[in-house]
Amino acid sequence: MNKKGRTGISRRQFLKGATAVGAGVLGFPHVVPASALGADGQVAPSNRVAMGFIGLGGRGTGGMRTFMGRKEAQAVAVCDVVTERREKARNTAGLPPEAAYNDFRELLARDDIDAVQIATPDHWHALMSIAAAKAGKHIYCEKPLSNTIAEGRAIVDAVQRYGVVFQHGTQLRSLRATRFACELVRNGRIGRLHTITIGSPKGQATAVHPPEPVPEGMDWDLWLGPAPYAPYSRYRAPGTGWYFISDYSKAGWIAGFAVHDVDLAHWGMDTELTGPVEIEGRAVFPSDGLYDTALTFDIEFRYANGLKIVLTDTGKNPHGVRFEGTDGWVFTRHDIDAQPKSLLKEVIGTNEVRLYESSLHEQNFLDCIKTRAKTICPVEVAHRSTSAPLLGGIAVKLGRKLRWDPVAERFLGDPEADRLLSYAMRPPWHL
Repeated sequence: MNKKGRTGISRRQFLKGATAVGAGVLGFPHVVPASALGADGQVAPSNRVAMGFIGLGGRGTGGMRTFMGRKEAQAVAVCDVVTERREKARNTAGLPPEAAYNDFRELLARDDIDAVQIATPDHWHALMSIAAAKAGKHIYCEKPLSNTIAEGRAIVDAVQRYGVVFQHGTQLRSLRATRFACELVRNGRIGRLHTITIGSPKGQATAVHPPEPVPEGMDWDLWLGPAPYAPYSRYRAPGTGWYFISDYSKAGWIAGFAVHDVDLAHWGMDTELTGPVEIEGRAVFPSDGLYDTALTFDIEFRYANGLKIVLTDTGKNPHGVRFEGTDGWVFTRHDIDAQPKSLLKEVIGTNEVRLYESSLHEQNFLDCIKTRAKTICPVEVAHRSTSAPLLGGIAVKLGRKLRWDPVAERFLGDPEADRLLSYAMRPPWHL
């Protein structure tokens, strides 16, 4: 086997050939275990989705374990720039040493991988997703989809051009309560919808921290990738600190966390394939220290259909999405509440709006790879759910009302704001 895990023939070719040879040698029948044929509720190895896992922090290893628990999936490779993480994941998956990679490009070069999970910091999502699409790999990418509007559109274009299946890691869609809440709204159970109020967690601040030596077993330059060069600090990476540094997460937790809730808001509003036309807001930023994204925020998004999303930190509103109508309200995140309470006992009729049903995000992804159907959160929907909070981040950064064209994906009469739709990546990386 070469360093990229290739043997000269594909895994499926090998399995098919091995079965044929075993059945015909000397005319004796070859006994094949039922599990190899997919009997007894098992899935034949040749029909499993072979997966590689890129980014093996808490979210990445959690997702890998979920996929490993599905009979249709098989973990065949892992990748992380931190040796300890990838070795731990490799052992968890029971893989040989050559199946663990430092560089994601080597993993993507393997022709025996059908799909990848990308659970890296935000500044890597676009480059890795685009490279995966070009390599013909189906993609499960954690939220938020991208770090900028330009990156998000580039991911959409690549996924559509290369025809791969895409799932966004906004897993709240795969909960019964959130789907039911959105169905109540879409079917007019709260009357005419007019306002959606979202509470999302606050950002964080920290002190000024001196540079530290790069820990042994960490490829710091590759972790930084397209981001500007910066000296290593334990408060910068590889934990959660990067979420509050604009080099890696342009809008901080306005996009990093609120994307889940904006995604649900769009689902209930029936605005999944568009965006706001006006954005304005205010935020409080750290006065000094390493972290530079918003601590608290209050942002309004207005849509062409007259609806309004109010996005605030959880110091002002509870964590979740509240749909307000002329006849009542519905609140949801993991669960559901409503007023009047009778709404909770409503039944959505067969001839009413019934939203896409999924009981597990990862299973939905695997199912769609087999059927080639769209996932519950396909790439254009993911882009729009990510775009709105990114626009909110730009609005609070500039401190003024912005007008947005959701078709052209440009601000109206505001070149300064347009310049924040993308950024120059550190060479040699580029979109």
